[in-house]
Amino acid sequence: MVVLNHFNCMINLKQFFVVALLLFLFSCQEEKHEHGDKKVFSYNEASGLSTLDPAFAKDQAIIWPCMQLFNGLVQLDSSLHIVPCIAKTWDITEDGSRYTFHLRNDVFFHLDPLFGKDSSRLVTAADFIYSFNRLTDAKTASPGSWVMNAVSRDENGKVNGWSALDDTTLTLKLKAAFPPFIGLLSMPYCAVVPHEITEHYGTDFRSHPIGTGPFVFSLWKEGVRLVLLKNENYFEQTKGNKLPFLDAVEVYFITDKQSAFIEFIKGKLDFLSGLDVSYKDELLTRSGELREKYKSKFIMQTEPYLNTEYLGILMESSSSVLNDVRIRKALSYGVDRRTMMAYLRNNMGRAGENGIVPPGLPSFDSTVTGYEYNPDKAIALLKEAGFPGGKGLPEITMNTTSTYQDLSEFIKSRWENLGFKIKIDVNQAAVHRKMIAEQKLNFFRASWIADYPDAENYLSLFYSKNFAPSGPNYTHYSNPKFDRLFEKSGTETNDTIRFRLYREMDQLIMEDAPVIILYYDKVLRLYQHNIEGLGSNAMNLLDLKHVRKL
Repeated sequence: MVVLNHFNCMINLKQFFVVALLLFLFSCQEEKHEHGDKKVFSYNEASGLSTLDPAFAKDQAIIWPCMQLFNGLVQLDSSLHIVPCIAKTWDITEDGSRYTFHLRNDVFFHLDPLFGKDSSRLVTAADFIYSFNRLTDAKTASPGSWVMNAVSRDENGKVNGWSALDDTTLTLKLKAAFPPFIGLLSMPYCAVVPHEITEHYGTDFRSHPIGTGPFVFSLWKEGVRLVLLKNENYFEQTKGNKLPFLDAVEVYFITDKQSAFIEFIKGKLDFLSGLDVSYKDELLTRSGELREKYKSKFIMQTEPYLNTEYLGILMESSSSVLNDVRIRKALSYGVDRRTMMAYLRNNMGRAGENGIVPPGLPSFDSTVTGYEYNPDKAIALLKEAGFPGGKGLPEITMNTTSTYQDLSEFIKSRWENLGFKIKIDVNQAAVHRKMIAEQKLNFFRASWIADYPDAENYLSLFYSKNFAPSGPNYTHYSNPKFDRLFEKSGTETNDTIRFRLYREMDQLIMEDAPVIILYYDKVLRLYQHNIEGLGSNAMNLLDLKHVRKL
């Protein structure tokens, strides 16, 4: 209890001035942006923006604006089902290895002088061939080239599994059946781009994006503001009404999340996503409910988020005490996840007591046995490993970032009560990610947000042929049994059988303990009362084409 009071005092002291300022703001009249009668939707991106090229849409900051600017063959609905986009229908052969897409004949690229004065042109199947070749071209160096790994290749390793039968018919041939593949095609990586524009601008396409999406590029003052305008020629409709309904989208780049929250409270932002320690207690009760004083001010939406937060352990470090599975399990039993979630996350998420696969996926299985808080088991495992009460146990360094420092300190306090000696190194976020990818950290905080809605995406983190830096296996976990199950599941078209294989793999990971699951996140969205049609989804995708601003 002393630890809890200590943490509460630290958080409350940090937030004293924030609360005072918020109360002052509520006593004043809310300020609004002046856009005349235009319907402009504004949000903040604290992490900034490095590109608007969909071939580099590797994180949420890039994915969100790319979703407004570009389209692919298919897209996800709010329930994460695959639905048509530029492809109106598709056929899959019985063996699951060939896809035939039938494209719409009314989709045009955004206007651009390179097409001719006030001109555009029709999207054809050949444009998808060009876009996929660009994605997989080593010269592009796209972080999303892996999306096409399942597509067949020639004897030299060049992808040759796609062809345009005519302007509206596209075929994709896979090496073998791969059921998650259709979901991969919904990612911005697979968006269609025009060869005239990308070849003219080269790397500068990042700031001259031309796509087919509901909004068109207008202005990007890096680090300050991004403006997208309504695409008057957009092809999608809903109930006979042309999309989108908004006149513009405005993105700000306020790096301080506390300041962004204040801007939202003042009404200068229409939408805010995620929870930050600087305002979590001001916003939410301990049980995760919106505080009463805010219920009339704005709307809060929550749902399970396909984001698993964990601690990763590099399995190849020969000198590390973490090579002993008993030590890894003792650490996992020593994490008081439920208390941590209540006091440091206001229960905005679920304690990670199952496997790597999070709730929100159809294949999630609550019978996968992970680790609950059990200090007695942790103490027994330490003794069994030859370190009774932690005697003789070398210091363990845990690497994290400033955003997660409070959680790391809380976990450290629990571990030290068991006899562990823990040092915390706090890294800058970009450096932290780079060091993980290059296997320079033995013990690190990490998270995995689903790229596509299938458990295969999470399990691929542990496939031995996916070792980082060329793949997402950052722990360098290797288990021949896991690999066999993974390869078998990859070609299994029967969902019931595939989900059973997923469960078996997830349980195997928990037994070998290359990761310590902390929690499964929640999507948290705040938006003003005059916003309609925003919706929510378990991948926290931002689809603005159905949004109205009253």
